[in-house]
Amino acid sequence: MKPLLKKSLESLNQSYIVRNLKEAHFDPNWHFHPHYQLFTVVEGSGTRFIGDDIRHFEAGDTVFLGPNVPHLWRSDRAYFERDSTLQTQGIVVYFTEDFLGKDFFEKPEMYTIKQLLASSERGLDLTHSHSLKTDIIADLIELDTTSGFEGVLKLLSILQKLSTCTDYQFIASVNYANTHKISETERMRLVHEYVLKHYKEKISLSAVAALANMTEAAFCRYFKSRTNKTFSDFVREIRIGHACKLLLVGKMSIAQVCYESGFNTVSNFNSQFKTMKGISPKQYQKIYIRD
Repeated sequence: MKPLLKKSLESLNQSYIVRNLKEAHFDPNWHFHPHYQLFTVVEGSGTRFIGDDIRHFEAGDTVFLGPNVPHLWRSDRAYFERDSTLQTQGIVVYFTEDFLGKDFFEKPEMYTIKQLLASSERGLDLTHSHSLKTDIIADLIELDTTSGFEGVLKLLSILQKLSTCTDYQFIASVNYANTHKISETERMRLVHEYVLKHYKEKISLSAVAALANMTEAAFCRYFKSRTNKTFSDFVREIRIGHACKLLLVGKMSIAQVCYESGFNTVSNFNSQFKTMKGISPKQYQKIYIRD
């Protein structure tokens, strides 16, 4: 069965949906839906795709997304191994802008939340705000066990907390717009899976274009129009994201990280890493490595 790009989320007895997701791996399909989504990773690691942004994720990754922002939390390859005992867990709440009535968020008292909803069109990353992230995770855990009127109040309380926070980062670029169509699901899925499987090797543009049933030139134009970046930039971001993960683990030298992430030379790796992250791999490791 081919995965759906536009995800259907409906509830017959609640105006919002909370799910505590405990699976061997997260949903591996690139998708979007007409709901706002607040999601936190409780357990698991991998590569996160939101709009035109790509980065590594692990436990604590927390985001707030507006409607129809394509996204995917792709678990690391180890989670898909046949004998894997790894588990993932995430808590997510979905709701629509009119879940409390058509004009509810137009009221003067709802102004800051209305602004929050508008800002979420690019996706908001709350991961680096430690105090807020900790509060939101606790709130989502509580919301998962709450229902009825108390549940609505709890969700509004969470939105109010988010609306007064300024310690977040936008995820998608300022010019990003979702131009995906449901009919393109399989094509983009194949491209994502191919790159995630082969990023440590030399990736052939002709092979990827063939997967998409396009000429190389047509594929490059198509990919740029859909993701707001070139295919080579996409591959580089996947490789740099994997390198960041290895640097944080701290068990490999810079050279080992370089080759393990699909780069051919250390000098090129250092240059590409600094272009994307603003600092060298060694500086990144010193700043972020765990004790």
